[in-house]
Amino acid sequence: MTTQSKVNIAVKHELIDESAAGQRIDNYLLRLAKGVPKSHIYRILRGGEVRVNGRRVSQTYRLTVGDDVRIPPLRMAEPSVPLAAPAGKPLPVVFEDEFLVVVNKPAGRAVHGGSGVDFGVIEQLRAQRPELKMLELAHRIDRETSGLLIVAKKRSALTALHDMMRNALVEKRYVALVAGQWPNPLQHIRAPLLKYLTTEGERRVRVSEAGKPAHSIVRLLKRWRNFSLLDVELKTGRTHQIRVHLSHLGFPLAGDDKYGDFALNRALMGEGLRRMFLHSAKLIFDHPVKGVPLMLEVPLPAELQGFVAQLDGQETGK
Repeated sequence: MTTQSKVNIAVKHELIDESAAGQRIDNYLLRLAKGVPKSHIYRILRGGEVRVNGRRVSQTYRLTVGDDVRIPPLRMAEPSVPLAAPAGKPLPVVFEDEFLVVVNKPAGRAVHGGSGVDFGVIEQLRAQRPELKMLELAHRIDRETSGLLIVAKKRSALTALHDMMRNALVEKRYVALVAGQWPNPLQHIRAPLLKYLTTEGERRVRVSEAGKPAHSIVRLLKRWRNFSLLDVELKTGRTHQIRVHLSHLGFPLAGDDKYGDFALNRALMGEGLRRMFLHSAKLIFDHPVKGVPLMLEVPLPAELQGFVAQLDGQETGK
């Protein structure tokens, strides 16, 4: 376990640039002063010890470029031995400019650390690109899902992307393989989703009228005797949405260890499919700052292409 020691910090002034512009002052301080209890951050804000341009501000104040933030002395914990940088190959970059970087995430990698994972994609990217002042996830995809993931390099891009996603202005298309013969060329799934915890404390999602609205659009790409390849467009971005919607209709994702057919998954492992068959294949959206249209696409990873090739060797379903 990493030991920790208390470190005193003197009064300091931070000049706000584009990387922090638009962020609430409380969130900015919580990120800047890791190890300081939240209660203390809010106490110094209420007490007026934090000043912006010499004036008191509320915790909801949003920073702007050029703001001078006075931060009083804080006593906080720091690791005495820094954690090692995440190892592994550099993440494949599909698109990058001064506002965004879009990577092709491999399956089996969490997007961020936590829940027993020391490092995720975002920590690895920060370690590989230390010259960048800001790198923040614009959205998330499941650990076992591969494919396109947007990371913001500027606060302005992050805020705009979040607004665009709330308003369904980012088209997200996934390729999924399900058990069974999907019947319709085009089908809308509108089924509300509710998060809950299992008796073991694990996070799960189910279809429930008490849940939040969720909308998926499914297009049939190919069909075999026992499987179907689908293009799934997300109109909402609920947790595990594709997995739960398809399983609810009786078409579990191949290799899904939470909502899938567990006996089938074991058989598929023997045939070479050792992961969930879900891939974030395409993103279509206007650049959040420049406004130019973007269409980003990545093919199926080799292991999924290989399994599709195996299915092609079987009789095609009618």
